[in-house]
Amino acid sequence: MSKAIEETYNELPDYNPINCVEDILNDNNWIYSRMNNNELLVDVAGSVFSYRICFIWQESLSAMQIICQIDTYVSAENKELAAEILMEINRSMLLGHFELTKPERSPCFRYTCLLSDINSDSRIYSNIQDIVDICLAQCEQQQTIFQILSSDRVLNKQMLYLAMIDTVGQS
Repeated sequence: MSKAIEETYNELPDYNPINCVEDILNDNNWIYSRMNNNELLVDVAGSVFSYRICFIWQESLSAMQIICQIDTYVSAENKELAAEILMEINRSMLLGHFELTKPERSPCFRYTCLLSDINSDSRIYSNIQDIVDICLAQCEQQQTIFQILSSDRVLNKQMLYLAMIDTVGQS
């Protein structure tokens, strides 16, 4: 974050980290919508899916909630299998978790971070940038699983467990 931006934040008595999110999105040349003082939406293109990321600042908790909804839907036939697979994925994750939205059955990644030290604006900028990167990386890493779960045919677990294996490189 530039020195001028940091000085501007330090002058604000009621600092809101959503302002910092705006700076990150501007730095990435992403178009966003500020819903209100505490909420912001941005659509980001991934390699297969698009992602709608919602940032929600909860001042009373000094917490930033990030929800990244993936632009696909788990078929009704695969709903139970998807829940089981998401539990397996979540077990191996250090930060955040995946879930299915109701009633659409759209997968999303959720993460909440505490930002209680709001006097350190450069650290908040860096933390939020890292969280955005982690969020998108997690969604991209699991995109094959979400492609399979969105198919109309009922799947077997073995196919999904193969898709969960970490691979190196690209084809």
